[in-house]
Amino acid sequence: MKGYLELLGVFFKIGLFTVGGGMAMLPLIQHTVVERKKWMTEQEIVDCFAVCQALPGVVAINSATYIGKQRKGFVGAVAASLGVMLPSFIIILLAVLLLESLGHSPHVEGALTAVKASSAGLILYAGIRLSRQVIRTGGDAAVALISWLAVAILNLAAVWAILGAALLGLIRGTMQGREVKEES
Repeated sequence: MKGYLELLGVFFKIGLFTVGGGMAMLPLIQHTVVERKKWMTEQEIVDCFAVCQALPGVVAINSATYIGKQRKGFVGAVAASLGVMLPSFIIILLAVLLLESLGHSPHVEGALTAVKASSAGLILYAGIRLSRQVIRTGGDAAVALISWLAVAILNLAAVWAILGAALLGLIRGTMQGREVKEES
């Protein structure tokens, strides 16, 4: 029972103290799971984030589910997922009640603008840190750039960029496998 409560508590704290949504939670998840708790290695968390980003849903919830399942099975996945979701659920309910009573205050709008800017900075930080760990070759950089261009410039849905990158990776892996066989 202790392990389940630990997962719930760890992910509750992550959900409570991270503002800016799922992507903004990634640096805190990485720090907590890899550096503080030592539940995963750096490579395992990168793989976790890659898989969870490719799936439907919020990457932080997907990551919590993945990590919880790795640690404590199905019940661990439920505990970690609830932990990361509960703070947002509670805070959103309270925020809606508060915002309804305040109306359109310039002070509140200013605070929300600053929070959004901070969230953008956290997401940028997560992206830079993740890219340093993942992009190791010119081919990796090309796939990242093409994916970014497809989504940012061509307005392609992210799922198509991810599926296209997976297809490119399969082709590249198949070609590398053939080269290894030919050298043997």
